Amino acid sequence: MKILCIDGGGIRGVFAISILKSLEEDFKQPAGIFFDMIAGTSTGSIIASSLILDKKMDEVLKGYELYGKKIFVKQAKVGLLKSVYSDKYLRRFFHRAFGEMELSEIHKPLLIPAVDVTHGKPFVHRSNYGHPGNDSLSMKLWDAVLSSCSAPVYFPPNNISNSYLSIDGGLWANNPSLVCITEAMHYFKAELQNIKILSLGTGLQKIDFTIDHNKDWGVKHWLPFQLPSMKVTPKLLDLALHLSSESVTYHCKHLLADNYLRLNEKLGEEMPFDDIEFVDELIMLGRQVYKDRREEIKNFLLS
Repeated sequence: MKILCIDGGGIRGVFAISILKSLEEDFKQPAGIFFDMIAGTSTGSIIASSLILDKKMDEVLKGYELYGKKIFVKQAKVGLLKSVYSDKYLRRFFHRAFGEMELSEIHKPLLIPAVDVTHGKPFVHRSNYGHPGNDSLSMKLWDAVLSSCSAPVYFPPNNISNSYLSIDGGLWANNPSLVCITEAMHYFKAELQNIKILSLGTGLQKIDFTIDHNKDWGVKHWLPFQLPSMKVTPKLLDLALHLSSESVTYHCKHLLADNYLRLNEKLGEEMPFDDIEFVDELIMLGRQVYKDRREEIKNFLLS
């Protein structure tokens, strides 16, 4: 069973899109056809859902470039009284990309991790492939994606039919690989040795928490803001997403060995998930990673 898993990471998702775009250009066919199951968290859920619908990665990349400039325009300086960003353009982006399609209309396995913050528990939105107890099939695809993308402090929680509030799935499964291993074994009865996962990261950050002899660490250290713009940097959240992804990567490499192919790359600097200035650099990095590991990727997909 071949599975594609895509990490969360905000605008850094263009790194994963660039890899998939290179794959499509190389193989002259949609990237999604190589996989039996696709999963994505937060920004990864946008890409995963697009793949399920056979959307071209070139089209998805253009959407990121267009809407990224509108989505990451702050409405609050620090996010103390309201979220830093409005979800107005997120909603518009997802409506345009996915229309009114419901999860019930998608039969290929799609998994989108989110968080039911009202009841304090992780949640996975699933498409219509027969999983028992799947009670979110009537949900619009765009709504499920928004649920997984609502990063706390930066975007407001997504209200799900006045039943619960949903926030970023990256808080527990920024790399959804373990979610997929569990699904493959529990629902599809796949043997561990028959599970193959291609896992796409959104770049390895060097998040700088330099030793500070000031013991009174507070918001300005965990969520530093720049003067005079007062733009808050999501350093603490970026660290949490990074640790979530890398811990899952460690376990999956031990569980699957050569059947786990992780594509990620050091960024060399901090690239906050909401900073659109790094888009071109991330696109080029994704192309280079695909070029450097092309034979490895090809062997993985075709074996």
